[in-house]
Amino acid sequence: MPNNAHQELLQKYAEAIVKIGLNLQKGQRLIITNATARGVPHAGRALVHAVTRAAYAAGAKYVEAIWGDEEMHRIRLQHAPADSFDEYPKFQVSGVMEMIQNGDALLSVYANDPDAYAGLDSERVAAMQKSHLQNYAPVSAAISRNAVNWCVVASASPAWAAKIFPDLPAQEAEERLWRAIFETTRATQPDPIAAWQAHIQSLIKRAQYMQAKKYTALHYKAPGTDFTLGLPQGHRWIAARMPAENGIDFTANMPTEEIFTLPDRHRADGTVSATFPLSYGGNLIEDFSVTFKDGQIVKVSAKKNEALLQKLIETDEGSKRLGEVALVPASSPIAQRGHLFYNTLFDENASCHLAIGRAYRFTLTGGEELTDEEFTAAGGNVSLSHVDFMIGSPHMDIDGITADGKREPVMRQGEWAFDV
Repeated sequence: MPNNAHQELLQKYAEAIVKIGLNLQKGQRLIITNATARGVPHAGRALVHAVTRAAYAAGAKYVEAIWGDEEMHRIRLQHAPADSFDEYPKFQVSGVMEMIQNGDALLSVYANDPDAYAGLDSERVAAMQKSHLQNYAPVSAAISRNAVNWCVVASASPAWAAKIFPDLPAQEAEERLWRAIFETTRATQPDPIAAWQAHIQSLIKRAQYMQAKKYTALHYKAPGTDFTLGLPQGHRWIAARMPAENGIDFTANMPTEEIFTLPDRHRADGTVSATFPLSYGGNLIEDFSVTFKDGQIVKVSAKKNEALLQKLIETDEGSKRLGEVALVPASSPIAQRGHLFYNTLFDENASCHLAIGRAYRFTLTGGEELTDEEFTAAGGNVSLSHVDFMIGSPHMDIDGITADGKREPVMRQGEWAFDV
């Protein structure tokens, strides 16, 4: 991609992030970080700088970035004392929380290596990950109730590009990844902002249809999957555009192709098989399935990194249950690209998915006002973790189950079974 063309697309992408994703308001401050790696990897600096310029053009009062270094974490995992993984830079959390409490915007930029911690001791990786989740919990809780306008986006990076396109030379692979990011986030459209607005309205209509149905459960059927998931009374189907407590409407993920809601933590039964690898803790969990009984995970199996998957569901009591259910057609533009991204932000938008762990308070009517105990009693889930895994495919059928037990088609062969 010629450099001038790349810079133009990078600018369009940054403007869409600021205007559509964050909907940044004049006078707001913006903090840019990465919840996974505790700071944006340096590979993301070009996007961070472009977003910073776009934010100031939109009237931002102040923009700050927290930078991270995956190699520093890898060295720590290799050489730090075994009992030292509860050490954590709490000043970073304090800084982010100060911005959130001030009503400022939060952007998370992914530019990570999916194999950053491959081959390292899974016990150490799990200990470091759990410490991060515990210390970052105040930020996660604020995000789960939409305290401020926030957004998650991605930047290409050499290691990530090499993972997706291993047969290409390094520069060509990174250019190919940038092209994929620009296309799936509509930066290549003549008017990205208008394209996003039209797309958001289409997703909202799907969510409104599902909301009107008020299904009490969903039943999934596919090779390796036979699974029934309850939906609690008062669940809200959400799509693309949400209001924050600071009064600003925003779009949390770019790209986004999903509609999603709250599953009932007490009602999940059967087995689901993952259709995509899961990138977690700097490793890939592959070819895995999860079995539920009465809402709780009772068995996991994986051909690769099963021990890490087991550690994930042992994070806390809530990590044995579900916090999100999302529907995505198999014809999603991301699925149509024909390759994995090895990154949940993208892969979850290619496939129906579930999330282990923490539920979003805003997916339950009035959920933001409830205590943890009240939220749990209503069917919501409280956990340190929130990890999406993909289960959809062109072979999946989904039925909605009404209060009187009637079944209605929601998806057939991975596609919507209803028009809006």
